[in-house]
Amino acid sequence: MSTPREPAPGKPVLSVLAAPDWWAERWPECRAELTRLLGPVDYESVPLAFDHTTYYIAEIGAPLSRRLLGFAHLLPLDGLVDLKLATNALERVEARADGSRRVNLDPGIVTMERLLLASGKNFTHRVYLGRGVWADLTLIYSKGRGWVDLPWTFPDYAQADMKGRLTELRALYKTAIEAGRARPEQGEFPCQRA
Repeated sequence: MSTPREPAPGKPVLSVLAAPDWWAERWPECRAELTRLLGPVDYESVPLAFDHTTYYIAEIGAPLSRRLLGFAHLLPLDGLVDLKLATNALERVEARADGSRRVNLDPGIVTMERLLLASGKNFTHRVYLGRGVWADLTLIYSKGRGWVDLPWTFPDYAQADMKGRLTELRALYKTAIEAGRARPEQGEFPCQRA
């Protein structure tokens, strides 16, 4: 018989996807709000060109670029729901007057074993977490092979460059777990829970 127990928390990560006008006008304020919600950023990629799909262009604009962020304070795995709801709310704040998005905020959690992304859309491989949020098992980590694609892995997350960045985030996560820096004080950041 298995005995239920709480898993180690995960490292919150966020993909921020937007067009040049948003980055120029809104990124500093949005980044400050993300820090208020999630705590200090300990990883931020340079802007990365995003040309893996045209899905977002009609709404957000072009050319698209992405930044990948990692946050220093770890999050209980069931906190993925709160993280998704908080980033959805921030997307609405950042929206144009007609309600169309200017930015796509894609939250997830990195652990030693996997990358989970949060989604508001059901699909065969997604597990419902509650409050309209599903967990998407995007990549798994193998000691022998590194990040392993799954049949449904998004093409941008299957790229070697992205996997290299996720490996850096995984190393930061491992250091935090080993140092015992699992969680901030209760209530310190709205998306964090003790």
